[in-house]
Amino acid sequence: MLAGDSVARHFTRMSDTIHQSVFKTEAATQAFAVRFGAHLQPGDVVLLSGPVGAGKTAFARALIQSLMTKQEDVPSPTYTLVQTYDTPLGEIWHSDLYRVMSITEVEELGLTEAFDTAICLIEWPEMLGDLVPSHAISVSLRPNASGDARLITLRWTDDRWDRRVDEAADG
Repeated sequence: MLAGDSVARHFTRMSDTIHQSVFKTEAATQAFAVRFGAHLQPGDVVLLSGPVGAGKTAFARALIQSLMTKQEDVPSPTYTLVQTYDTPLGEIWHSDLYRVMSITEVEELGLTEAFDTAICLIEWPEMLGDLVPSHAISVSLRPNASGDARLITLRWTDDRWDRRVDEAADG
């Protein structure tokens, strides 16, 4: 748990494991993204959901930049659909599926192959339909009426995430 910046709950319900934190500032949310990113490995799929303006791209940007050896711009992939980055951990695919109209378009992007070999950060994952890998972790961002505060809810079923989420949350 982050002192002063979050309230965390970790419990099991049905087959999902859930962790929730409230981050009072954008900087605290970005710091969590950096800690979370430090635990990622090739083959990990992170599903970023939330309404427009919730901070999905900002979360992904902080995570990606923390894994790069040389800082570079990390633009939103809203129009390109996919941006890739080479890091010491391996390739990162950052995808925004907001403009995708069908599963066929997702398959044409090569995302399903990247799920096995790259770290994949997927915004608007509901567009994946049945293509969501069972080992993915869902990161839902919800803005608070106060502005910069964010409620982040992580959900997963694969045991690989248990220790990683706990370590990222404990900072």
